[in-house]
Amino acid sequence: MNARRLDRRTIARAAEILRRGAVVVFPTSGLYGLGADAFNARAVTRIFDLKGRDPAKPLLVLVDSPEMVARVAQPPSALACHLMTCFWPGRVTLVVPALPGLPLGLTAPDGTIGVRQVAHPVAAALVRALGGPLTGTSANLSGAGGCASVAGLDPAIRDAVDLVMDAGPLVGHPGSTVVEVKEQGVTIVREGVVPRAQIMAAVEQFAAATY
Repeated sequence: MNARRLDRRTIARAAEILRRGAVVVFPTSGLYGLGADAFNARAVTRIFDLKGRDPAKPLLVLVDSPEMVARVAQPPSALACHLMTCFWPGRVTLVVPALPGLPLGLTAPDGTIGVRQVAHPVAAALVRALGGPLTGTSANLSGAGGCASVAGLDPAIRDAVDLVMDAGPLVGHPGSTVVEVKEQGVTIVREGVVPRAQIMAAVEQFAAATY
């Protein structure tokens, strides 16, 4: 599969098996990810088992548009919407209040969830074909580095998933910047591809416009 040309048959096949509880390796903007239907609790649990991930560390989810955020989160604040406009698709994961009843592996103890609109064309097409949010954790064992190519996948991951979607080498950037959005402002949970200063400049822009 070429990163710039979507193989629709592969994407349709991946979406079909995801609906049945499969786990797939798929490309994101920087690294390969492990995808499961975010509403399938058994598949979400399987992601944790494959990675050896601490159950206390929830998985973020990927959407294909700001509108799809409503499937997993409460109505976003005006500040959250501003950050979506500034930084989506890709680059920034927003931590916002979650809807009740989601699989436990998606929500933090404080009832929040991490959400990002995907930028990679294959990942975006996969979310659209699935018709709902997809888990977006990196395709590696917990504690190991992420993979920018299928060749770099740990055999324990490659042999355990149901499908590997090879889109060639990826850019391998350090991952999205994770920003928790609260009523009183934002907290930078993890600084990634978008610098802290750029996030804070967007927050200040919002504050100036609404003062």
